[in-house]
Amino acid sequence: MWLLYAAGSAFFAGVTSILAKCGIRKTDSTVATAVRTVVVLVFAWIMVLVTGSIGQLRKIRGSTYVFLILSGAATGASWLCYFKALQVGDINKVVPIDKSSTVLTILLALIFLHEGISFPKALAVAVIAAGILLMIERKDVEETKQEAKGSWLLYAAGSAFFASLTAILGKIGIQGVESNLGTGIRTCVVLLMAWGMVFVTGKQKEVRQIGRKELVFICCSGIATGASWLCYYRALQEGPASIVAPVDRLSVLVTVAFSYLVFGERLGRKQAAGLFLLTAGTVAMALLP
Repeated sequence: MWLLYAAGSAFFAGVTSILAKCGIRKTDSTVATAVRTVVVLVFAWIMVLVTGSIGQLRKIRGSTYVFLILSGAATGASWLCYFKALQVGDINKVVPIDKSSTVLTILLALIFLHEGISFPKALAVAVIAAGILLMIERKDVEETKQEAKGSWLLYAAGSAFFASLTAILGKIGIQGVESNLGTGIRTCVVLLMAWGMVFVTGKQKEVRQIGRKELVFICCSGIATGASWLCYYRALQEGPASIVAPVDRLSVLVTVAFSYLVFGERLGRKQAAGLFLLTAGTVAMALLP
């Protein structure tokens, strides 16, 4: 049964990107992220209440709160970059680059956490990096240099960087804290950051201007994220993490498949080869000891 939950986690994570893309065709990505985070916050605290970990709030140390808050801020920055990239770029290009945060996380872990890396894992990292390079076209790089503020590649890279930073800060801050409670606290920070960006940029009036259809897609993307979290943690409870994690990361395949069905986005041979390497390297990273 746990394998079905793991597959459900990957499915809902992949669908999240599609629903979000549908919800930001006319709606500003920052506004959409803020609205979506409200839905995710509800799911996060439902998990806290279900697991009964809310009683641990008073036991959390001040230093732990600091790292959880920083981790939440990094998550918020990652989400803002990610949905901006989705708004201006193709899903089947944005998502794989966002998933490349695995490579950055390993590098940051080596620098800040002094974690070692075996030769097989180093080889898997090289495979992932090769896959990413194959999926990035030369014209994308040229557009980034010419129009840095509007390039999806720049935002996708920012999303991957902040996602990696989230993992490092989260690992430090989550010590001694129940994972669901830590996620709930971090989501509160993301909510404040997302809505703070809305008010700082003066886009609060656009919230009322969101079309009903796009609002439904935005809320559904938040529900999909929450469903993915629920399935993921249920799978971890019943099954081995060494298998659950790689299955969950295969959400990139779900996203690419739906991007073809919904938006007609196709991968060329070079991009398909890159996706294969990215997927193979990611799975190898999770399976290797």
